[in-house]
Amino acid sequence: MDSMAVIAFFNNKGGVGKTSLVYHLAWMYWDLGFRVLAADLDPQANLTAAFLTEERLEELWPEGEHRETILGAVQPILRGTGDIAEPHVEKVEDGLGLIVGDLGLSAFEDPLSYNWPLCLDGRESAFRTVSAFHRVLSRATVATGATVVLVDVGPNLGAINRAAIIGASHIVMPLAPDLFSLQGLRNLGPTLRQWRKEWASRLERNPVPDLSLPSADMKPAGYVILQHAVRLDRPVQAYDRWMARIPSYYRSEILDEPAEGVMSVLEDRNCLALLKHYRSLMPLAQDAHKPMFYLKPADGALGAHVYAVSRCYEDFRQLAHRVAQATGAKVALLED
Repeated sequence: MDSMAVIAFFNNKGGVGKTSLVYHLAWMYWDLGFRVLAADLDPQANLTAAFLTEERLEELWPEGEHRETILGAVQPILRGTGDIAEPHVEKVEDGLGLIVGDLGLSAFEDPLSYNWPLCLDGRESAFRTVSAFHRVLSRATVATGATVVLVDVGPNLGAINRAAIIGASHIVMPLAPDLFSLQGLRNLGPTLRQWRKEWASRLERNPVPDLSLPSADMKPAGYVILQHAVRLDRPVQAYDRWMARIPSYYRSEILDEPAEGVMSVLEDRNCLALLKHYRSLMPLAQDAHKPMFYLKPADGALGAHVYAVSRCYEDFRQLAHRVAQATGAKVALLED
């Protein structure tokens, strides 16, 4: 997967709109001509629910085994009966595929936690367990020809997220302009550096040279501020207060660099976008089961909604540009 961007969207503070961000960016990259793979590695499986109908979810999550989800792909490891299974990629559109999430994936937390220290002993089974997500995504990428992989993970610092994040080439951090996001940056920075350091020490002990393992690049690509219902041109005073502190926190906590000289998010090269919540469009999009920027009058997007849909498309198009530039993704198809 060296020629392709694997971008994880990560914040240990929940409720900031992370999954909606991944969902809309996946559709936008597809709209712009990329071959996209979206991977739902969050045991809550909200990204999967956004993409698929309830009828299809019932088929993918029957009683008994779930062979066509991420849980099915790692099930042989979970049972101790073998290596990863060939992953199923759910076709959303030609060129847009989904690694289906599964609420049962939480059962993989303990094996991942148990095998992390065993990698230091050079145990092959431990390396195969810890690298399972990376290898599932690798196989799915080869099968689909994806050039961009967008990974949704849960809001925590547990073993499932560690295994997902070490397989990412880049990390985008969705933030809200509040105290909780600032605290999240304080937690994330040291944690990411620790994970990178620990995985590097384990890679030296890999007993199987031809086993595909992640290099744990985990490069911070920047942050996206999701402002909810606040107008971008006139943020309320409370939000403005927290937004003013984000650039210095990101630079010091995530990049481990001096924070001097950062004046505002609008001047900060690490800020990829300030996105509105589009509160009036979200219910319509959920009912229509499509991205907000694809809403039509038949979906109820009338009057002022027409302009909001157009603005939403442009916001996500610009964000797709910024993320592609920050991650080194192929940008030829993004040129105006």
